[in-house]
Amino acid sequence: MISTRRIVAAVGLAVGVTGLAAPMANAAVSEAPKPLNPIAELDKLAVSEIPAEYQAALPKVSRQLAGLNRLNEGLDELHQVTDLAAPVTGVLPAIEP
Repeated sequence: MISTRRIVAAVGLAVGVTGLAAPMANAAVSEAPKPLNPIAELDKLAVSEIPAEYQAALPKVSRQLAGLNRLNEGLDELHQVTDLAAPVTGVLPAIEP
């Protein structure tokens, strides 16, 4: 069996190590860099292997995603119009998104 002294010593050692490690971990967290922007990182990765003179010719990922957002907004507006016209015309109820 493990003696009580050994258990107390092991617990004391664990508390001591934790007490020393906590301030160091806190310092590492407080000096952490700003959070990463995934879209900016994708823009960097997309042109990382492309020669510098050709990088400007490629569309950025962020610009392409913005275009998709505009397309989705346009489709939502079209869907709102067709929802209003569907009961009047009787043509569109069979079409579901």
